[in-house]
Formats: sequence, C-alpha cells, structure tokens
Amino acid sequence: MGSDAAAKDLRRDPAALARLASDIRRWARELGFARVGIAGVDLAEDERRLLEWLAEGRHGEMEWMARHGTRRSRPAELVPGTVRVISAAMDYWPGPHAADARHVLADPRLGYVSRYALGRDYHKLVRRRLQRLAERIAAAVGPFGHRVFSDSAPVLEKPLARDAGLGWIGRHTNLVHPRAGSWFFLGELYVDLPLPVDAPGRDHCGTCSACMDACPTGAIVAPYRLDARRCISYLTIEHPGPIPEPLRPLLGNRIYGCDDCQLACPWNRFAPVTSEPGFLPRHGLDAPRLVELFAWDEATFLERTAGSPIRRIGHERWLRNLAVALGNAPTTPEVVGALRARAGHPSALVREHVAWALARHGAAP
Repeated sequence: MGSDAAAKDLRRDPAALARLASDIRRWARELGFARVGIAGVDLAEDERRLLEWLAEGRHGEMEWMARHGTRRSRPAELVPGTVRVISAAMDYWPGPHAADARHVLADPRLGYVSRYALGRDYHKLVRRRLQRLAERIAAAVGPFGHRVFSDSAPVLEKPLARDAGLGWIGRHTNLVHPRAGSWFFLGELYVDLPLPVDAPGRDHCGTCSACMDACPTGAIVAPYRLDARRCISYLTIEHPGPIPEPLRPLLGNRIYGCDDCQLACPWNRFAPVTSEPGFLPRHGLDAPRLVELFAWDEATFLERTAGSPIRRIGHERWLRNLAVALGNAPTTPEVVGALRARAGHPSALVREHVAWALARHGAAP
C-alpha cells in the first residue's frame, strides 16, 4: 500500500482522522449503505475458533475455507499495510414486495428460495458501491492504500462487522443488529488509514434458542456453532455431490438456501425493507411452482438466473435440489410425471435424486 504526502500528514492528525471517519459514514449512507463502522484488525480469538471449526471438519467440502491459512483472520496478511477495516451493511429484506416466506415454506407445491437470492447478485453491487466510497475518500485525502471486498475473498466478514459495531454474531452464526435484524449484506473496505475505531457490538441473544429450535436439520449443533455439513444452505448451494439421503426429507421445499433461523429470530421484527430495487424478486422466484421450475432446460435456467446468485450452482445442482423438493411434495400425477420426464437425465447426480423422489411417491421411473 502506498500513499502521498497529504495522506501521510493525515495519519498524524487525530482530529482530521475523526472528521474523515464522520465523512465516511455520511458518504456511505449517500451510496445506499444502511450502516457503516470501522474496525481494527486484531481477530486472534476469532482465528482460534475458525481453526478449531476447520479441524473438526465442520466446513464440509468447502476446502477453500482452509486453503488461505491465516490470511482470512489477519487482514494485513491478505492486503499488506491494512490497519483498519470499514465495514458496511446493505439491507435486502423484500418485505411486502415478495410472497410471505412462511406461507411459501408451508406450501409443498412451491419452491423456497432464500430471500437474499430473489433479486440481483449482491457481490458486484456492494463492491461497486464500496469502490465509489473509496474514490470519495481518495478525492478528500489523496491516494491511499485500500482494497474492496464483499464475500469475494478470504475475509472474516462477520467478526469484522461485529468489531465495527454493526451488530453481534448470534447463536445461528449470522450477524444481528438490534435495530435491523439480520437481513443484510456485508462489504469491507480494507484501508491503511489509522481511523478511529467503533465500539464492538454486544451480544443480545441471552437465553433465546429460537434459531436452534427452528433449524430443520439440526445444523446449529450448539450456541454459536454451525456444522455446515447439515446446513441446508450448504447442501443446496456449496455441496457438489449427492445430498445425504437421511437429510433429504428435512429439506422440505427449500431449493436454494434456507432462512429458517432468520425467520425465527425475534430481532428480525425490526428488519427494514430494502431500498435497493435490484434486490427485489425477479421471475416469480419468491413463490414458484416446483413442477414449472423442474421443466426449465439449461438455456431457460441460464436466462432466468442471469445476474442472480442462483446461477453459480449450475443447472445440474438446480435439478438435484428440485428433485428432492418434488420428492417431498404431495403425490400427484403432475409431480410424478415431472419426475419421470427427468428419469433418464444425462447427469448421474440428477438421475439418483429423481429415482429417490419417485420411490418416495411409490412410482417407477
């Protein structure tokens, strides 16, 4: 990271740094971020917990979680020169603009898509906004060292956001804000400016276990401990192979991700509706009929998921997930017919899940 003389002078002026921090918060709000804070880079305790979690194998097949070593928990190893992290949150809860999440989950003829994935992919949008924030900072202080992230590199996003005062890490391991719940995206701006840091968020979970009780697969194995291998979000998005048979009935109609722990969290009664039009539902994915989605060929899948985070799982996993949901749906001629139409699919992964689903309905391929 390099800087010019103006930025070097700034580093020696606490009052100027405090004014800059205030300006950064204002600029971030103008760019559409709901909340922003500033954190230091000491994540030693979080690193210990991460290494323990990895050693227990709870990351499943997400081998990239271990690949980057301590760069995930030591920001200055990932981006040399980093001394502060600006953490920003952008709300995505669709509120009345989407079908009621609980009603969709209660109707096994429909497919449930995690509310974060109903609209456009947040990664690029959040990064672009953070890059514009970086440009505003540079315009004010001159060139400075920085790098922008949004779930796009080995970054401990939630601990950094906690340390920046954006909430606390709840028992379900999601970040929770006392006035905004947990329906928000995070992004980070690593900087070499010694800005004043915010007070970290305080835990307000108390004795509440609503998220743990609500998890369909028991993936929250202890308070603040998630076993990804049982998590529906992992199974339907990150997991590349067959979904373990004992867990398939527990997926219900969840075809991409899972929100049950967030839906159960009492703090989410305070969640604001997103002000970002790009995060609102597209293509009716807030309450889609399973048989209609299962009929999509690959070209249709690619067309309907353009610009969506769903596209990253590919058509094969999409069909795998839908086959499981159809196996859990009521037995009707329409459901059985849809499954039989895919019984000879070229993918062994799809064929296996279709055969399982047909057997659930007592039907032959």
